[in-house]
Amino acid sequence: MYSKLQQSIDEASKIVGTTWPLYSFVTSNPLVGFEESHFSEAVIQAEKLFGSRSFPEVSVYRQAWNRKEIEESEVTNLLKENGFEITPLESLKKMESEKTICKRSHNTDIDRIVSKWLAAFMDEGLAEWEMPNKNEGFFNSWRKLAKYDTEINLKNSNEIPETAADALMVLVKNYSEEECVEIFKYHLAALPGWMGYIKHRNDANTAWQKEYPITMLDYLAVRLFIADNLNIDFLPKNLTADKNTAINSLRHLWLKAWEQSWQKKLAKTLEENNIALNSKVRKIQIPDAQFVLCIDTRSELMRRHIENVGHYETFGYAGFFGIAMDYKNENDSIVRKSCPPIVGSAYIVSEIPQKDKSEKAEKFAKRNTLKNFSEYFLRRMKNMLPSAFGYVEGSGVFYGFSLIGRTLFSGYNYRRNNRKITDYEEIYEPKINTCTNENYLHTDSIPLEEKVAIVKGAFDLTGWQTFAPIVLFVGHGSHTANNPFGSSLDCGACAASPGRHNARMLAKLANLKEVREILLKNYSFEIPRETIFIGAEHNTTTDEIVIFDSEVPKTHSQSVQILKENLAKAQKNATAERLGEKDKSISQAQSKANSWSETRPEWGLAKNASFIVAPRELTKNLNLGGRCFLHSYDWELDTEGAALEGIMQGPMVVTQWINNHYYFSTVDNDTFGGGSKITHNITGKFGVVQGNGGDLKMGLPKESVKQSDTEMYHQPLRLSVIIKAPIQGVEKILLNNENLRSLLDNEWIYLMVMDVKDNDTIKKYNRGMKWENFSNSLKPFVKKDEMKVKLTATV
Repeated sequence: MYSKLQQSIDEASKIVGTTWPLYSFVTSNPLVGFEESHFSEAVIQAEKLFGSRSFPEVSVYRQAWNRKEIEESEVTNLLKENGFEITPLESLKKMESEKTICKRSHNTDIDRIVSKWLAAFMDEGLAEWEMPNKNEGFFNSWRKLAKYDTEINLKNSNEIPETAADALMVLVKNYSEEECVEIFKYHLAALPGWMGYIKHRNDANTAWQKEYPITMLDYLAVRLFIADNLNIDFLPKNLTADKNTAINSLRHLWLKAWEQSWQKKLAKTLEENNIALNSKVRKIQIPDAQFVLCIDTRSELMRRHIENVGHYETFGYAGFFGIAMDYKNENDSIVRKSCPPIVGSAYIVSEIPQKDKSEKAEKFAKRNTLKNFSEYFLRRMKNMLPSAFGYVEGSGVFYGFSLIGRTLFSGYNYRRNNRKITDYEEIYEPKINTCTNENYLHTDSIPLEEKVAIVKGAFDLTGWQTFAPIVLFVGHGSHTANNPFGSSLDCGACAASPGRHNARMLAKLANLKEVREILLKNYSFEIPRETIFIGAEHNTTTDEIVIFDSEVPKTHSQSVQILKENLAKAQKNATAERLGEKDKSISQAQSKANSWSETRPEWGLAKNASFIVAPRELTKNLNLGGRCFLHSYDWELDTEGAALEGIMQGPMVVTQWINNHYYFSTVDNDTFGGGSKITHNITGKFGVVQGNGGDLKMGLPKESVKQSDTEMYHQPLRLSVIIKAPIQGVEKILLNNENLRSLLDNEWIYLMVMDVKDNDTIKKYNRGMKWENFSNSLKPFVKKDEMKVKLTATV
């Protein structure tokens, strides 16, 4: 009986996505559990379960239409293909006249009661007084305290069965397995944010989960017991999506028209640039320096300006730089994941003092200990009952002046504080070990063949042929103040951690003499003796690139200094373009980074719409508006297709997660987003709730995706992937990877291939491994809505 119960819970829990903690807020598809269904079917199921909105509001389509982002021909053709005998403007007016209202069918009283208990139990150190008996697990801890909750109407704890499994089996004993699954889905969907975090704690088996366990079984037992005690039906009748099917179909068609308009525009731009490229005589010249930046859309802007200030070459590579690692931070000694969530961590990277810098490392450690204690002491003084009032009163003047300074002189304070900071990268160097080594600080490093494989992987996936005297691996991170969602602006490929640590580690491995010798001997990678690899970090809020050059030999000092001067120019040009401020763009960016009241310190990956896998020449000198992920790839160097398969299995899937996270945070910010920053309240150090309680927010704040309450910023489009390679190689990869075909066939993602074996003709993937020409020289491709029968059945 118990095993069947657990199977029902496992089946029901598939509807729940993952909610990541604030300190590593990874963007992911909130409907990941529905990806095996067609997008149009999945969103209808989501509407039924979550009471959510699935498509952009009509006002968003109207804005896009007025901005000429949606081509009239695309809308017209799709309307005709799907049986609508009306014009685009008539269809807009029809959608506007029949506004849909999202109604959540869940019981708000139970939601409020249960979320209160979840917040108390799952607290990770924010509360001064923690919930008793947490080490016994959520159900057992709640069972002992439930009688004190007057809203539950419970006289004695003995009224509750002793275990969660016993309680749940008693509660659902009169229901069939199918009914149990539907009941569980309904109650899990009531608080998807909290459920997503329970899922994260279980999947990651976090330290808090090990110490204070909580499961879906615990939650359902508690929730259903409360519902039963309050005489509330486990499963309300008539759970159907209360929406006009015709209007829903129109919204879907307008979304596809918008997406196809973007695809045509992008394809035309790339084709024209490709023609210009092919008409030029290419001369191979070794650049003064090479930069490897993350595929992040914010790198597109930076790469253009780097290339414009010197004889530099840039590459795009996933920002964890191929190292599946966790990282132990020297500032707080906390170990965090620093590679994609879908990748298991094989290594752990820590810091050891550089040669002849042991004394400086000791001083740094002492200063850091003193700083951490001071912060702890002040926090205790503020929060402890005996000292709280006196401390707050006595320190009010100091904090008042501090608040004024942070408000009026945020940029100045940012520059002053940065000058004072001594980053430990100047004193320490990274050390890599396997995750299985418990005392990794005192063990030998990983095997040489694994070091070689990491470096070779970077060269293979980016299509590297020649090496400049200076090569920089540039991770990225963000600087913001008073921003609970700050980690969402860091590197998604590093599990929402800064990419600087991975960049430094790869640079160190690539500089090893023994690694270079094997790369030359076994793989014909000839790295010149004078080539030096350096780690760096791109601050995406200020567009400053910090170079970790403390171990660079004197032979390269002058070259590095010239590089820094040129990067300062690139920073000025990039911030001027991004902020629309010519003279004081850097100061404005620094103010945004340090202002405690700034709701939009930067836009993150908003407006992302495409993922381009191709040599840099295809996109060089193009202003793509920060809308494209750019991954370097040269099909001629990838004869077996292994590199492309790795890109499609990894970065392509991750960018689809990012894209869908932004999509759903935009179309329904209340359900899938983060709500307004203005009314955020941090709970448990790991999440935020809106106001004084309710569901845990699982997505991006409204300010991260909207220009204002009424004006859009992020265009909610599904991801369009463009790969420059032979189409036969792409087909082979798709045949070997059912999960990738499923994403394409179910329209969670679009794929176009610039077929190098057919005059670089762009071909678009169609369901069932069919391809249609998408080149602009041909008639625009219009694809029938395969779900039109289901969507328009009641029209």
